[in-house]
Amino acid sequence: MTEPETENTSPGNRREELLDRAGELMAAKGYDGTSMRDIASAVGMLPGSLYYHFASKEALFLALHQRVVALMEARVSAALKTAEEHGVGPWDKLEAAATAHLEGLIETGNLVAIVSPEFLGEREGISSQIRSERRRYEQTFRDLFSALTLPEDVDRTLLRLHLFGALNWAPIWFDTARGHDARTVARQIMGVFRTAYEGKGA
Repeated sequence: MTEPETENTSPGNRREELLDRAGELMAAKGYDGTSMRDIASAVGMLPGSLYYHFASKEALFLALHQRVVALMEARVSAALKTAEEHGVGPWDKLEAAATAHLEGLIETGNLVAIVSPEFLGEREGISSQIRSERRRYEQTFRDLFSALTLPEDVDRTLLRLHLFGALNWAPIWFDTARGHDARTVARQIMGVFRTAYEGKGA
């Protein structure tokens, strides 16, 4: 099956538009509450034509998840590159990554729900791929925590999860109308961890 493209709409652009609308719908209605027909209708496309771009709803969701994670990875990578160029220490590197992480979550808006571990649940054939992407992304933070000098009784895994919990919850209450700024919020969150542990290792 092929889909005719207009003069100003390339297949690549059409695919990105589909991912944009699918993300909005799934974030609002959930995965099960969003049908391929809903997505096609949102972009003025016949339902059958949607399969020209994605073989299934699972394939579409995986592409959407991959795109969101890739954007987050690129942002964190760029922040760490800048931090390394300035020769900062492990805590400053972690703060740079945490700030980039929160900025990425805020930038993606409702799509933050898409990368939540609870969003999709367990689904045969796709859950393992999604977990693999998350592990790859989180490995950067594992490495950053491994580089910290911490008291011997501190569990680095729990500390990392505490940080992710604080950062990932922030978009729920974040409101620019109330003067919230992602960079400031991230630094205040990191300030709690730095005050508790920085310079107190063995």
